[in-house]
Amino acid sequence: MSIAELFVLAAALSMDAFAVAVCKGLAMKKITAANVCTVGLWFGGFQALMPLIGYVLGTQFAEYIESIDHWVAFVLLAAIGANMIKEAVNGEEEEADASLGIMKMLTLAVATSIDALAVGVTFAFLKVQIVAAVSFIGVTTFVLSAVGVKVGNIFGVKYKSKAELAGGVVLIILGLKILLEHLEIINF
Repeated sequence: MSIAELFVLAAALSMDAFAVAVCKGLAMKKITAANVCTVGLWFGGFQALMPLIGYVLGTQFAEYIESIDHWVAFVLLAAIGANMIKEAVNGEEEEADASLGIMKMLTLAVATSIDALAVGVTFAFLKVQIVAAVSFIGVTTFVLSAVGVKVGNIFGVKYKSKAELAGGVVLIILGLKILLEHLEIINF
């Protein structure tokens, strides 16, 4: 997986966290550097941790399904992408809550990073350099979450659904690219 592909994947995975960070920023009357860093660290940390866990789990059974690993990667990424698109178009508004309490942030961080767990499983099949990949994903999510808090505080939730929609489309395209490369239909 190239650096460009990893960046696109990291940005796509970050869109749920970005959307929640926008809602956090919307609810905050005044944002501080501590608030921005808290949101970024929770979301970035879990977006890095979950693919690492998925990778460890995936390596346990990767050898058994190596012949169909490209199909598994495609199905997982397409399912995650489709779910993000569904959430973007269903129009449900998330409740604006400024709380940065441990239980609230833990719940949000886990909820926004479950898809990264599945991506971690695909990393095991693709034999990705996991430390570099999870570091890149974590930093990207930290930055986008910090930006999301600021955007939410300034603009509100205007761009939330567009970000989720774009993230979902990108994940589906990446899954399709992996499948087509393994089937030797395309070679990027």
